Amino acid sequence: MLIAIILLILVLGTVAFHFLSPWYFTPIASNWSSMDDTITLTFVVTGLGFVLVNVFIAYCLIKFRHKPDRRAEYEPESIKMETWLTIGTTVAISAMLAPGLLVWADVVTPPDDATEIEVLARQWNWSYRLPGEDGQLGAVAVSHTSSDNPLGIDPSDPLGQDDIVIYDPVLHLKVDEAVTFLLRSNDVLHNFTVPQFRVKMDFVPGQVSYIWAEPNEVGSYDLLCEELCGVGHYAMRGRVIVDSDESYAAWIADQPTFAETQVELNTNLMAGESSYAVCSSCHGVNGEGNKAMHAPGLAGMDAEYMRRQLRHFKRGVRGADESDTWGRTMAPMAMMLADASAINNVVSYIGTLSGQHDFNADTSYGLSQAVARFEPSASGDPSKSAALYGSTCGECHGASGEGVWTVNAPALAGLEGWYLAEQIKNFRDGVRGRHADDLYGLQMGLVSNTMTDDQAIEDMVAYITTLDKNLEAPVKLAQQR
Repeated sequence: MLIAIILLILVLGTVAFHFLSPWYFTPIASNWSSMDDTITLTFVVTGLGFVLVNVFIAYCLIKFRHKPDRRAEYEPESIKMETWLTIGTTVAISAMLAPGLLVWADVVTPPDDATEIEVLARQWNWSYRLPGEDGQLGAVAVSHTSSDNPLGIDPSDPLGQDDIVIYDPVLHLKVDEAVTFLLRSNDVLHNFTVPQFRVKMDFVPGQVSYIWAEPNEVGSYDLLCEELCGVGHYAMRGRVIVDSDESYAAWIADQPTFAETQVELNTNLMAGESSYAVCSSCHGVNGEGNKAMHAPGLAGMDAEYMRRQLRHFKRGVRGADESDTWGRTMAPMAMMLADASAINNVVSYIGTLSGQHDFNADTSYGLSQAVARFEPSASGDPSKSAALYGSTCGECHGASGEGVWTVNAPALAGLEGWYLAEQIKNFRDGVRGRHADDLYGLQMGLVSNTMTDDQAIEDMVAYITTLDKNLEAPVKLAQQR
């Protein structure tokens, strides 16, 4: 009797928890309400089966409990009971599967007018490609993939020249517009999931899978990889922002086309030099940087990283925090670059700079300043952070700090120690990397927390400084002068 009562209490508690629990579906933000209806139907059928089976067990425990004068009866089969169980099970399974098959037929049949957007997944980040003015996506092939062409777009295909490329993990969509997501992976299995959209699909290397949805609620939604894809799987986060028509138009106008990202085809170094004139007042004529102005050296810095940061400054993703004094100084400077082409021009020009200070033009620039860029932190102990670097920073930025373009991680070797320390502290303290669109910054915020205090940061910076194998030449040159 006691066991039967406990079983009934568990059944009642389980049902009550289902209806009263605060953990349920995220609010739907697409046309796939039929997904929710199908899952609700599954809950009803399985829940009813759960209740009936357990109530029957409790009934049997009470009805057939032990009594001194009762003898057990052996009944090996019951045609009547088996018939009803077979019919009931068939009806229940059909009730669950049939609606799902109908919904699946809709899932694999996108509307003819749906906009096609390519999503490229790789360990461990997202990139996107949207059709340009011609409304068509160009051809792609893994053989074309490189640091200058991460999406592998065929440069000989004219249809791909105006394709809009998004190397950030943040994708914007227009509200109430159907979208077919073409899913492509360059390495392993991944998965495309926006919980509020309800539909999900795997990426399979070597083929293009697809899924479609029509977002109908303006908002910002997490994009998740729900397929274990390696050690960085937990950090493979993206974001899908559903915009109004006006907001979407403003965003798309600021995104570069494939042709604009190809430096050798579209760089105007003279225009870049003209734009850099403003930058040189802080960062130096040759991109050597100026610690007194909190301006890092730009010469030798990863080009794509600089482009991304300039876009972030322009959009308020970086440099908007009240505590980020120097970032707030940089933001209006970035606003002077009108579009993606202007950003590409100035970054390409920076790539031609030597990074050496012109001592003949500025005798006030002391030797100690020239050497400071290349010295390990005086208060840091590299040996204390070697293991931590290998298990955290090295996973993305490379064992030698060389940077890994496939995960959009810039090179660390060669950057000034003071700048590295300042930025790690900014990530740790939430001054940088807390904006919803800065997903790489959010990752850096998590990693920076592994350095528990300022001394740990100094130790890490000291170790990173030792990774650069090309530091002796600039130092010797400065000493000779």
